[in-house]
Amino acid sequence: MSKYLIDNHLGILNCGNWYRIKQVMRKAAKGENITVGFLGGSITQGCLSSTPETCYAYLVYEWWRQKFPNADVKYVNAGIGGTTSQFGVARVDSDLLAHHIDFTIVEFSVNDDNTNHFMETYEGLIRHIYGSADKPAMLIVNNVRYDDGVNAQEKHNAIGEAYQIPCVSMKPTIYAKVLDGTFTSRDVTEDDLHPNDEGHSLVAGVIIHFLDLVYQNLEHDREEETPMPKPLTANAYEHSVRYQNNNSNPFNHGFTADFTPQKNIREIFRKGWTSSQKGATLTFEIQGSCIAVQYRKSVVQPTPIARAIVDDDVEHAVILDGNFEETWGDSLHIDTVAEHLPCGKHKVEIEIIETHEEDNVPFYLVSVIGSY
Repeated sequence: MSKYLIDNHLGILNCGNWYRIKQVMRKAAKGENITVGFLGGSITQGCLSSTPETCYAYLVYEWWRQKFPNADVKYVNAGIGGTTSQFGVARVDSDLLAHHIDFTIVEFSVNDDNTNHFMETYEGLIRHIYGSADKPAMLIVNNVRYDDGVNAQEKHNAIGEAYQIPCVSMKPTIYAKVLDGTFTSRDVTEDDLHPNDEGHSLVAGVIIHFLDLVYQNLEHDREEETPMPKPLTANAYEHSVRYQNNNSNPFNHGFTADFTPQKNIREIFRKGWTSSQKGATLTFEIQGSCIAVQYRKSVVQPTPIARAIVDDDVEHAVILDGNFEETWGDSLHIDTVAEHLPCGKHKVEIEIIETHEEDNVPFYLVSVIGSY
């Protein structure tokens, strides 16, 4: 428990439909096995928590275990630092839904920008989870930047309201107490983004307050399943496929496939291709209407620079600069190279266009993603 008192009830921005969450609670109350999952970025992963057990996700998992002691509650933490909902929908099947999740939290509000693009990628993710075979219950969680209060909750929660998915936020709760001087940002975060143990405890408290509220009303049967609504956006991201060296065979001139085994989902530079050769190319045939490229931005500089060309449209080629301006570590970067094309097959060529005698690491292409 946190030493700070905040009004957790203010964090409930959208009550939503509790039907699916209550179904999970009733299942657990009968002693049946359930799986709770967490999909998000570095905060969900537990960055800057002192141990894996002090991050908010594990604390929420502990609530489920303690509330339902006769159930075997399994824990899946699918948080990966520095990733957005655009990547989330491309990995949700393998990293989350493959575990047959009963209840999941989705948390990308400090990784996504508050733009229409990320509103569309987020809607694709929510629709994909909501319509999946196991029909998991969902809770949308909005974390916040503690230096300026920025997050993507306006766009994300518009999706939550349309789909009647509950939404909670740290902006009117924890961040509000930083603003009014109840505590300082350094009491809850070392870098104005990632919570420390105290911050994770407060985040978990906002979520648990909502879950307790649902639990207290468990016997009220007014809810019914919410039908899948019509999309709010163009909805070109509900389905995404990652093309990597284990599931595709692009035309290869000068790249080397990386077959290093991937031990866990956070070994992010795996199953891709590397090259330090100017003029090297990889040519893919990608199915979809939106195309993104994932590559490594490295703090070890210099590194080669590439470009992505879609359907031979050199004029609108996208530069893929492998040099990272930040210092916190290598980044799994994602660039959208084409959006809302006619849905079908598209040619995508990745070409190394600039190398340097003093290059320290090769250009690393992690994947090409086709969405529709």
